[in-house]
Amino acid sequence: MEHKVRVADEVWIATASLHRRRPDQADFTIAEIVAQAESANITGVRPLRPGVKVHIYLHCVANRPPNPGRYRMLFETTTGRRRLFRPGDPCHPLRVAGKVSPKPDEIPPDLQHLIDWYRGEYVPAAAHPEDPILSLRGTGRALWRDEDADAYVRRLRSEWR
Repeated sequence: MEHKVRVADEVWIATASLHRRRPDQADFTIAEIVAQAESANITGVRPLRPGVKVHIYLHCVANRPPNPGRYRMLFETTTGRRRLFRPGDPCHPLRVAGKVSPKPDEIPPDLQHLIDWYRGEYVPAAAHPEDPILSLRGTGRALWRDEDADAYVRRLRSEWR
């Protein structure tokens, strides 16, 4: 039976699988991640869904501007390669609350061990990775960056009259 897996989650699974198979390798080329996604074929769809490549290039990359996805599943290294995002990695301000890893019920049961591995390796014990309230921290920060809070309030109050 085919399991409905989001494209972003498929990208995360492929990258996490590479990290597990090659623990000494710090990051991976886009071609390596694509090849892993193709060989894993977790969706049962062949050829690979076209959205997978663009998610690896852009939509899942924490330190790139969102376009339109705000995922933080991957991190682009200085060599242009990709690795899994780690809490504490710098990310684009509009991605601060983005999804970092799949939710266990959104991927096939036989792959859920990757989430446990990721949390054990990358997520500090004090972090709250699934808390929806805490995940809002920093949301909208870039929208208010250029406006003083007092000036904003004065402007709003002037419009009341």
